[in-house]
Amino acid sequence: MKYITAGESHGPVLTAIVSGVPAGLAISEKGINADLVRRQSGYGRGGRQAIEKDTVKITSGVRFGHTLGSPITLSVENRDWQNWTDRMSVFGEPSKDLVREVTPRPGHADLLGVLKNDFDDCRNVLERSSARETTMRVAAAGIAREFLADVGVEIYSYVTSIGNVTMQEKDPMTDALYYSPLDIEMSEVRCPDEDAAQRMMDAIDTAKEAGDSLGGTYRIVVTGLLPTLGGYETPSKRLTSRLGAALFSIPAMKGVEFGLGFEAAHRPGSQVHDEIILDEKKGFVRKTNNAGGLEGGMTTGMPLIISVAMKPIPTLTIPLNTINLDTLEVAKASKERSDTCAVPAAAVVGESEVALVLANAYLEKFGSDNMTDIKANIASFKERIKTMSR
Repeated sequence: MKYITAGESHGPVLTAIVSGVPAGLAISEKGINADLVRRQSGYGRGGRQAIEKDTVKITSGVRFGHTLGSPITLSVENRDWQNWTDRMSVFGEPSKDLVREVTPRPGHADLLGVLKNDFDDCRNVLERSSARETTMRVAAAGIAREFLADVGVEIYSYVTSIGNVTMQEKDPMTDALYYSPLDIEMSEVRCPDEDAAQRMMDAIDTAKEAGDSLGGTYRIVVTGLLPTLGGYETPSKRLTSRLGAALFSIPAMKGVEFGLGFEAAHRPGSQVHDEIILDEKKGFVRKTNNAGGLEGGMTTGMPLIISVAMKPIPTLTIPLNTINLDTLEVAKASKERSDTCAVPAAAVVGESEVALVLANAYLEKFGSDNMTDIKANIASFKERIKTMSR
């Protein structure tokens, strides 16, 4: 299952094409739209979210609510396009009064994109490097999420810190499994701890007043996974590398940890590795889950737990210094309409990237033609490993 996205932040439409989807999978635009709403929500979002009300339209690959096995095309209209038709025209010549973006923002792709492609306008870079592109990642991953749900896998996320405000957890590897999804989604910062959530919002308010921005961390939890997804034979088969690459592909992500993550480096092996036990009903299981559900590049069958760190958004209302590309003199960086903090939304994008990787892992192991055969292969696998553990 692969996807490709197209479209600019202020262009007429955003598009995604998802290929490799098995036939016979039930698809709902309602479910995809619910995730698009979650991506747009969160305390600290900017004015753009008040303009856009993202709604997906599926135009190929689905008939009567079920996939055909052919590529699926999804699109989301940009409502703000009507305000940008002159500045983002596909054809024609730029108007004489067109204002070019020549003061690249520190921390953004602006400068390096201009140097890479020999542009004289940062607009050519920022329109595509904008996190607006992640709209279509979430839409595309809606297909993967439907597939995973159909085979018993659920994914959710929650925010663990914003700026220097951190949610306190006794044992994150255990606590992560007991937060209510409703409590998470009812929180404006998608944090299940009410006290921490309020302090996070206070920190966002302070940063906004100062013309600054904030990053943070979030945790992704996946339950219902079968063991042995992924592989150990080659680097590209290791699920650890695939998940890491997918999460680092999201703009502004700076760190990824599996299970204990960096904490494992500070403990002796006896306090890190998860003892194997034999359960009469479940078969081979682990006494703990310090590895976060991955071992040797494969799933263990325990919940997959990933923590991700996001840097602050580069656009500041009180900008940092930069260099004007025309005059080569010191100037203030450009200002786009932006967020103060987008960590809650980034967590939803993170869920989406994880969903796509895991869906592929299932398809590689259990076949990819149609849901009937895939489910039969899953049932056969479950029976085989049950027999081995007896």
